[in-house]
Amino acid sequence: MAPNLQLIILFIACFGIFTSVVLAKTDSQDVSALNDAYKSMNSPSKLKGWSSSGGDPCGDSWDGITCKGSSVTEIKISGRGLSGSLGYQLANLKSLTYLDVSKNNLNGNLPYQLPEKLAYLDGSENDFNGNVPYSVSLMNDLSYLNLGRNNLNGELSDMFQKLPKLETIDLSSNQLTGKLPQSFANLTGLKTLHLQDNQFKGSINALRDLPQIDDVNVANNQFTGWIPNELKNIGNLETGGNRWSSGRAPSPPPGTRHIDRNSGGIGGSSKSLTTGVIIAVATIGGLIFFAGVIALFSRRRNSHLSSHFFDEEKGGGTNRSKPLFTPQSSQMLQFESMDEFRGQKTVDSNASLDETKPSVKRTSSVSFKNSPTFHLIPSTQVAATSDRFSSPEDSPDTRGVKVFTLTDLQNSASGFSPSRLIGEGTIGRVYKAKYEDGKKFAVKEIDSSLLGKGNPEVFSHIVSNISSIHHPNMAELVGYCSEQGRNMLVYEYFTSGSLNGFLHQSDDFSKPLTWNTRIRIALGTAQAIAYLHEVCSPPLVHKNIKSSNILLDSELSPHLSDYGLANFHHRTSQNLGVGYNAPECTDPLAYTLKSDVYSFGVVMLELLTGRMPYDSDRPKAEQSLVRWAKPQLKDMDTLVEMVDPALCGLYPPESVSAFADIVSICVMTEPGLRPPVSNVVDALKRLV
Repeated sequence: MAPNLQLIILFIACFGIFTSVVLAKTDSQDVSALNDAYKSMNSPSKLKGWSSSGGDPCGDSWDGITCKGSSVTEIKISGRGLSGSLGYQLANLKSLTYLDVSKNNLNGNLPYQLPEKLAYLDGSENDFNGNVPYSVSLMNDLSYLNLGRNNLNGELSDMFQKLPKLETIDLSSNQLTGKLPQSFANLTGLKTLHLQDNQFKGSINALRDLPQIDDVNVANNQFTGWIPNELKNIGNLETGGNRWSSGRAPSPPPGTRHIDRNSGGIGGSSKSLTTGVIIAVATIGGLIFFAGVIALFSRRRNSHLSSHFFDEEKGGGTNRSKPLFTPQSSQMLQFESMDEFRGQKTVDSNASLDETKPSVKRTSSVSFKNSPTFHLIPSTQVAATSDRFSSPEDSPDTRGVKVFTLTDLQNSASGFSPSRLIGEGTIGRVYKAKYEDGKKFAVKEIDSSLLGKGNPEVFSHIVSNISSIHHPNMAELVGYCSEQGRNMLVYEYFTSGSLNGFLHQSDDFSKPLTWNTRIRIALGTAQAIAYLHEVCSPPLVHKNIKSSNILLDSELSPHLSDYGLANFHHRTSQNLGVGYNAPECTDPLAYTLKSDVYSFGVVMLELLTGRMPYDSDRPKAEQSLVRWAKPQLKDMDTLVEMVDPALCGLYPPESVSAFADIVSICVMTEPGLRPPVSNVVDALKRLV
């Protein structure tokens, strides 16, 4: 009997141990993410229990790890003297709500993707560089964000629209630049904001009406304008070391919401409200009286209205902002929509909405830092006449580019014969022009159906905009021709052809691109895109980034072409071609700067694999390059098999792995998780 009892006791004990192990078993994705972080932090011995492969963080109580069930919910490893980076798999910690890695020596970029359920994020007092990850915008439960005392740089993305629970932001003592994102105004729960010791500029008006704000430190930046009166009564306000304007601050625009902090809410006391109502009623009564008088007189003069105003639609239509040129709709350049145009400014830029409104003098509503301009003007300021340029000031500036005659181009391009055709797309055809002195140019003829006839001013503005864009990695506009209803852009000619030709159309005698050359091509192209996205104001989407639009000079340096023509690309699936389109681009109006990043990620995949974006000759599972490659990019074994065979194994594996990491983030399905292209530039620079 006794032996049987011992067996039963032994069985119960073993079962209990087995059950505890099973119940404590950590989710495999969580284990993998922590393994990756541990390796990226140089496998520090100070983190007791951690491992670079396998293990059970929850069951074995890894140092600094808290779990709920089989999921990791908290990581608290502050002040451990840790070095290295955080890896790239933290986003796999789906249940993580608390991350504190402060007061260490961690460096490199913060991971582009961070867990979406984070409520507390502290990465302060490290050596992180790069920018604040855009994935912060997806953390709807975030209440505490502290990335102060690092080396973060660049401009803050407009990422704070949907963070209602965020109470504390500390980005102090970094090297952040640019204007405050307008989405700061959406942080209705914000109580503490520390931005001191950076290089921010512009105004702080976005903070004016935050109802809970009580602690603001913006000292030692480059802010200008006036300190909003609404902030002067809060508990703590530090503003020294900026360039504030002196004198009386201008009144806020009509209709601006005002928060009276002394009364504890919006507006003032009930007494002031009553007074306001009385004044409003009296004012409205007076306006009605004067309106009646004006209507009486205007009825008599109705037939003599000035021709300097646009007619409104019958039935009481309102004044609408119209393009500077207003020919028939079939003849004018069609902008996709003002909403989309503004969207390019607000989704991926830090400038205020006010700067995108077309209510400005004469011809400039949105300016370029390097001067290209989309010319829009309120209809009430323009005479409805055929002569849009009444003075030289109003004419588009095409100085600095050569005017070619049609006869000259026809002669140099053999009458635009098929033998001189070097490219064709949805916008038009490209011909090679060769002159007797040996000079060669690429002549792009714009499809007349896109411009319409009789609109030289529209084409002149296109020329003006494109000719104002200058970057070493851009295909430079040399001149233009506009005669007999034909409109052509003349570019410098690149003898080495396009990247597409090198990768996909080379014969057996062509020398393949080396790995280092591929990295240089990716870097140069990324720098050109960064110029369009982050130097131009407003940011310019390209909408046609593909390997055939990346031209190579005699030294195989890249030059991005086809820029400045985004408004022609109404249907991106046609101009880009299969394989380059970001998932959101089934709707052309959804195209943003991040859609460009996706297309560039596909180009990088071409450089990595030597494959075309879409190849119908391959097995079905391999026809779409992104779909085939994406699951394999983070597995070194499969990655080696993906690399372009033309390289013959002549590449450093660690460089290929880092390159693949960049690609995987650029081709993320969710646009918000793709990095700004400036971050891609920084990452590629480290591989050169």
